[in-house]
Amino acid sequence: MIADPRGFLRALYDAAVARAQPSEVIGPFLPSPPTGRTLVLGAGKAGGAMAAAVDALWPNDAPLSGLVVTRYDHVPPAYKARLGRIDVVEASHPVPDAAGRRAAQRIYDLTQGLSSDDVVLCLVSGGASALLTLPAKGLTLEDKQTINKALLASGAAIDEMNCVRKHLSAIKGGRLAARCAPARVVTLLISDVPGDDPSVIGSGPTVPDATTCADALRILARYGIDLPPAARAGLESGQFETPKPGHVAFKGHQVHLIATPQQSLEAAAALARQHGIAAHILSDEIEGESREVGKVHAALARAVARRGAPFAKPCVILSGGETTVTVKSKGGPSDPARPVPGRGGRASEFLLGCAIALQGEAGVHVLAADTDGIDGVEDNAGAIVTPNTLDRAAVAGLKASEHLDRNDAYSFFDRLGDLVVPGPTFTNVNDFRALLIV
Repeated sequence: MIADPRGFLRALYDAAVARAQPSEVIGPFLPSPPTGRTLVLGAGKAGGAMAAAVDALWPNDAPLSGLVVTRYDHVPPAYKARLGRIDVVEASHPVPDAAGRRAAQRIYDLTQGLSSDDVVLCLVSGGASALLTLPAKGLTLEDKQTINKALLASGAAIDEMNCVRKHLSAIKGGRLAARCAPARVVTLLISDVPGDDPSVIGSGPTVPDATTCADALRILARYGIDLPPAARAGLESGQFETPKPGHVAFKGHQVHLIATPQQSLEAAAALARQHGIAAHILSDEIEGESREVGKVHAALARAVARRGAPFAKPCVILSGGETTVTVKSKGGPSDPARPVPGRGGRASEFLLGCAIALQGEAGVHVLAADTDGIDGVEDNAGAIVTPNTLDRAAVAGLKASEHLDRNDAYSFFDRLGDLVVPGPTFTNVNDFRALLIV
């Protein structure tokens, strides 16, 4: 029996995060120093930690330089405190800002003058789509910000969002690789997307893109997202088309996945088994509306708790992927007609849907958290649900259904003291969910 379910679930989360730390996984994938120079370029929430790991492992007598952009407050303190060989700058995520625009332009410019003796080491992790922002010709940063906000609120899946982002960019969708010619490009990826498709991770700046301008237009139409005239013209004319598989720009390049969601789920499962608890991994590719995915997980947990099927208890059920939240922007109880933006991200909305469906099921404890340490744009990674969550909420005057209706799961769990707040973890392998049934 687990004496401290909260502590146990948090330990599983920590094990998942530790498995994806760049310092632990990047070494075997580094190329040998070339006869020319090594230029490090990259973007993503794990970018600072990846740059620090490369710098620490790269021979001191071998040339090394470059630029990586990461999210604000996502540079490991030890690397930030010293002058490393790789410049690391910070910018906004999930909505791009001027700092990201400047960083992307600098990365673009650093590719000038490369030779066939050089190697470009490209470090890409989740978040790169927003952080590496260089608008296509005729578009502005404001255009990209508006479209990005609309995509984030639409409920679009990550591959759909990144399809649009690639086609409205001057650097993503394989375009950075084309800029690096004739140098050899080695891309190291930390996956935050279901299926681990390199062309989707960070919108694939150095890998071929099989999607088309027509695909991007269909996605925008599906979610009713308006486009500035220049963006529509570029997509409809095919001017914004990306380099496709087989393009000469990718000849001789290498792509390595150095950390994936499945590996982190397996690390958590191994820790559970060490504690004598059976562990079952559902999938690392679960997508859909967060609240609905929460209901499905709750149904499974109830079946285990009540009937011992399909798994015997005690056990822990693990899953990953990337769910979505369609923002409703309903009013609050004081003035239902006035839009009041709720607070919370995918993990907390999953948990609120799960808690409502569980209805205090005895013996079921649930943790959901984003492995980057940030759930959406809040200061928490996620939260924890216990068998008495709804009872404690009632005592506090909280109605779970009202909070869910206005996408305000953060406030709900904050009032209960159930938020999980690890701070930035300096990696990102997407959603982590653990259901303990005892």
